[in-house]
Amino acid sequence: MSAWYLIGLKSVGTLVIGSLISFILASVIRKLLGKLAAKTISETDDFIVKALSNTIAPVGFVISAIIAWELIPANELIDKFAVGLSKLILVILVLRTTNRIVIRLIQRWSLRINDAAVGSMMKSLSPLVSASLWGIGLVFYLQNMGVQMAAIWALLSAGGIGAGLALKEPVQEFFEYVTILLDKPFQSGQFINVGSVWATVESVGVRSTRLRSLNGEIIVMSNSSLTNGIISNYTEMKHRRIVHKLGIVYDTPIARVRDIPKILNRIVNSTENAQFDRCHFTEFGSSSLDFELVYFIPTNNYTKAMEAQQEINLKIMSKFQELNINFAFPTRTLHIADT
Repeated sequence: MSAWYLIGLKSVGTLVIGSLISFILASVIRKLLGKLAAKTISETDDFIVKALSNTIAPVGFVISAIIAWELIPANELIDKFAVGLSKLILVILVLRTTNRIVIRLIQRWSLRINDAAVGSMMKSLSPLVSASLWGIGLVFYLQNMGVQMAAIWALLSAGGIGAGLALKEPVQEFFEYVTILLDKPFQSGQFINVGSVWATVESVGVRSTRLRSLNGEIIVMSNSSLTNGIISNYTEMKHRRIVHKLGIVYDTPIARVRDIPKILNRIVNSTENAQFDRCHFTEFGSSSLDFELVYFIPTNNYTKAMEAQQEINLKIMSKFQELNINFAFPTRTLHIADT
């Protein structure tokens, strides 16, 4: 009887002393970390300090309980159950605190990112991060309890292969979505060209991107089609460079041919949002005297650029008609380069 009394006394003493040490340690750490957090203006630091200090005491209590229980002679099955339950509580306490801190850091990072789309993506990844943490904790607990993981790993591997094959395209599109958000080849509201599609980006989704074409209809393209293609982003350019080929008939007087670069210079510079670069008589075509006109339109707005180009074309037609200069088919056609 006295032996059981001594064992019980040692067990209770171990539990009490361990709990007191845990509470004292938690109080000291709370004060030390609190002083460090007070030097910053971030609420996240205060949150981390509070989460850690609130976890130290219960973790210390559980560890003390495990040590105290080990001092008591008990049935092997009961002993295994008690220790397993204590370890499970310990893993839950640690994972809960880790999960709260990680999620808080993700939320803080998403708020600091000056991009609503990326911030939204980071917040949407929070459940996935939480599930991964709890999954790792569960595996760690089972291995620590001596569970044979070979069959479980084989089952998970087979299930992972099947899920990977079934979800290959959605997963690929999701990673392309992440690529678009991080690499930023375009953003919502920007005007782009992909192949034969000229459109404004309305929204970037997890699987596809919605575009509004020049004709007004909605075009839905998969994210992989966009990232694997050549994208021209007209919103990012500072100005549009127009290279214009035009030809006049061979019987145009030489004096008039000499004046054409000056005439086109005045026409371009008299047009709002247009800057003359150069104009030269470039070659003798098969049926025309060919000129190359180059000018800039300092805007990234497609509509404004086309309006300026249209005004210049109309002025050229009007001026040539006034001076009795006849057009001919040039050797090459109009092309536009953007910078």
